[in-house]
Amino acid sequence: MHTLTANDAKRNFGELLLSAQRGPVKISKNSKDVVVVMSIQDYEELEAIKTEYIKHCFEAAKVDLAQGNTIDGETFLKNL
Repeated sequence: MHTLTANDAKRNFGELLLSAQRGPVKISKNSKDVVVVMSIQDYEELEAIKTEYIKHCFEAAKVDLAQGNTIDGETFLKNL
């Protein structure tokens, strides 16, 4: 993944936009990674994957409930 400092990203914003269309670009500030800039297509694909995962989790939870695979909240918290 290509990395830019915040100052470089600011100075070369057009280059940042072009780079982000080819692949995610990490931006760092004070030697710490702070954000990733990505194309809208990559973002939309990531959001779709997250949505499908959440749907999967809800479906699995429904199956567990139907089969009685549940525990009470106090037991759950103790097991954490």
